[in-house]
Amino acid sequence: MTLKRQRTGFALSFFLAAALLFALVMSAPVRPYVDQFTVMLAKISAGLIHAGGGECLRNGAVLAKPDFTFAMEIREGCNGINVVILLWAAILAYPAPILFRLTGLPLAMAGIQAANLARVISLYYIGQYSASLFDFAHHYLWETLILLDGIVVFGLWARLARRAKAAGA
Repeated sequence: MTLKRQRTGFALSFFLAAALLFALVMSAPVRPYVDQFTVMLAKISAGLIHAGGGECLRNGAVLAKPDFTFAMEIREGCNGINVVILLWAAILAYPAPILFRLTGLPLAMAGIQAANLARVISLYYIGQYSASLFDFAHHYLWETLILLDGIVVFGLWARLARRAKAAGA
């Protein structure tokens, strides 16, 4: 197969997988699980803030400073699911053995969500001191860093997939 056909196949498979995964996540039966995941992300973030000696109140997906001078809600797009879907679509589209791809999915999600926890916690602290810095960090800095994380995780996974293929695994 020519390189051009391989790239075209990957691109088509990627877009199809992404469309199907986004449709699945947005479907009515799955939405409650996504919402529960977002609340769990807030719960873990609050727990890590407490473990680090910080103070944080949590109500659902809302994190608040105990004196209520700052609060933030983790919403759709801030839970890392969108980047996970793009990363999963890339992994599923990549020409690697299916077992290798399926093994990569939870590891990829862990890589994105680890960075996303750092994002949520840092935004919680940044927001307490500067609304303009919070807006910049939230809309530009962390959006870029999370997407870069997805690219790096995919690159590392693809590198492992190529090595495994070369080794005959």
